[in-house]
Amino acid sequence: MPIVPLLKPRQVIKAFERLGWEVARQRGSHIIMTREGHIATLSIPNHAEVARGTLRSLISKAGIPIEEFLEAVDK
Repeated sequence: MPIVPLLKPRQVIKAFERLGWEVARQRGSHIIMTREGHIATLSIPNHAEVARGTLRSLISKAGIPIEEFLEAVDK
C-alpha cells in the first residue's frame, strides 16, 4: 500500500477537482466537496495540512484507488 503524503488542503482540493469533484460550500474550517451521481460528500479540513489518516479516509470515501489520487496530485 503506497504511503499517503502530508498535503495542504488546497493541494487535496485541486487533486479531487481533477478527479471530477466540485467544491459545494465551506462551513467553518471544513470545505465540502460533492460529485454528481455520488452519494458521499467529502469534508476536507482547512487546517495547515491534512493528516494522513484523514486523507486516506477521504480517498476511500471517494471510491478511488490511492494510486489514482496520487497521480492527480502530481499533475
